[in-house]
Amino acid sequence: MSDFGKGPTKGGLDAVGIKTKGNVYWNLDPAALVELAIRRGEGEFAHNGALVTRTGERTGRSPNDRFIVREPSSEGKIAWGNVNRPMEPEVFDRMHQKLAAHLSDKDLFVQDLWGGADPSYRLPIRVISQDAWHSVFARQLFVRDDLDARFQTEPAFTVINGWKLKAKGKDDGLQSEVFVLMNLAKRVVLIGGTGYAGEMKKSIFAVLNYILPQKGVLSMHCSANV
Repeated sequence: MSDFGKGPTKGGLDAVGIKTKGNVYWNLDPAALVELAIRRGEGEFAHNGALVTRTGERTGRSPNDRFIVREPSSEGKIAWGNVNRPMEPEVFDRMHQKLAAHLSDKDLFVQDLWGGADPSYRLPIRVISQDAWHSVFARQLFVRDDLDARFQTEPAFTVINGWKLKAKGKDDGLQSEVFVLMNLAKRVVLIGGTGYAGEMKKSIFAVLNYILPQKGVLSMHCSANV
């Protein structure tokens, strides 16, 4: 394994059970990521120079495949139902192991960013992906301010996106080959089976929607990054 870019930063990948024989690209800027995405065959340029990619079968979110681990520290603070579907810790742990194995020989892309802009409430996050274009998406959707401070802070939540790993549906305790699994105790989100990048953004918003009201802050589903 070789590291490239601005990293490794505080709190290595092994903190979330990820090790790879491939290269790890830390906090690359969009130009470098787009170049890698093109070189790796992840997408192509549109007539106006924008990067165009394909997300696979799912072109939007998969709400029926999103689960939250039912565990003591958060169980009483969540409105369980069709939106917040419960999952047993054992199922999450099994999929975590499968995802780690899937990524163990892949090149990985890491972005250390903020969820939210207010220094009093922003959440230090890390996004690990197997595709460069997902790293571009994360870098554009989350907040990049004050990155020197971010690099010195361990991530409070990590999204692991190994979208090319497909689950086995009921055999894995899931609904389909797609999974978006959140463990609030372990501070990890697992994504697989879908290339739709909005799952990463929505997962961190869901985390903020859980954390911020407990601090007296109303979380709103809107943003503006300039």
